[in-house]
Amino acid sequence: MSKPKIAFYWCASCGGCEEAVVDLNEAILDVLAAVEIVFWPVALDFKRTDVEALPDGSIAVSFINGAVRSSEQFEMAEILRRKSQLVVAFGSCAHTGGVPGLGNLYTLDQLVTTAYRDAPSLQTGNGTRPEIESSVPGGTLTLPELWQTVKTLDQCVAVDYYLPGCPPPVQLIVGAVQAILKGELPERGSTLAPDKALCEDCPRKESKPEKLTVKEFHRPHEILIDPEQCLLAQGLLCLGPVTRMGCEAACTRVNMPCTGCMGATSRVTDFGAKAMSAVASMLEATEASDIEAQLARIVDPAGTFFRYSLPASLLHRHYRPQHPEEVRPT
Repeated sequence: MSKPKIAFYWCASCGGCEEAVVDLNEAILDVLAAVEIVFWPVALDFKRTDVEALPDGSIAVSFINGAVRSSEQFEMAEILRRKSQLVVAFGSCAHTGGVPGLGNLYTLDQLVTTAYRDAPSLQTGNGTRPEIESSVPGGTLTLPELWQTVKTLDQCVAVDYYLPGCPPPVQLIVGAVQAILKGELPERGSTLAPDKALCEDCPRKESKPEKLTVKEFHRPHEILIDPEQCLLAQGLLCLGPVTRMGCEAACTRVNMPCTGCMGATSRVTDFGAKAMSAVASMLEATEASDIEAQLARIVDPAGTFFRYSLPASLLHRHYRPQHPEEVRPT
């Protein structure tokens, strides 16, 4: 009996999700013994033609990490969707857009200009920008087309399951692989992580006040953090109350506030909006000037509340009238 075939692919992300697979350590040997990896270009010598040659539906499951922001990434997502029985959005970027999704705050031209002209590390006056087509003596070279808008995986192809996290925690990866091999998966569309708030799993939860109010927000480097007390009670912007558990509270256990990489529970429509609402409800200030002063201490609101979820949010991106070709998502 042949082993089930699996595939891994990396779209727009930092590569941490690929590292997470390696972080399985000796458990990866059990996975390799149970499956046949037929596509994993970051680790093994596979080509696009290899996966194109496979029969449709022959791959048991494809784990695709990263957001989609180029024509090549979209094409590969479509190919893997066609070849796979199951597609798993692997990690925050594939799930909700991730940090690359913050590119939706800007136009593509602004991003390219910053990267290829205005970055401090660049030689002054160079001005070279990538082009989709370039003529060279041997012919024409082509590059993938960058999109104006960063998209989540499920905004491009049908996704069967979501494995959240930046990167997904090892124990969730192991659990997902075992569930797939045993045929014990929940209904399609499910997120393969507990559907409870992170605070339930936080070692500091007993110190969280019944009625939590915040007088003043602090950044982690501004105060001496009490390792036993609830971080929110100390005025640190911890998003544990609105974030899905499953990471074993890795950040709060090492004295850092949760930034929300596991995404929201099933009861939340928009993670960023829910986070802002929760934070606003905690403010002790009642005067408009005091509220404004405290909110001003949140240095990067978009990057704080929508760090991992802007493409999946109701906002989706920053729309500018000079780009009428951009169509708001339905």
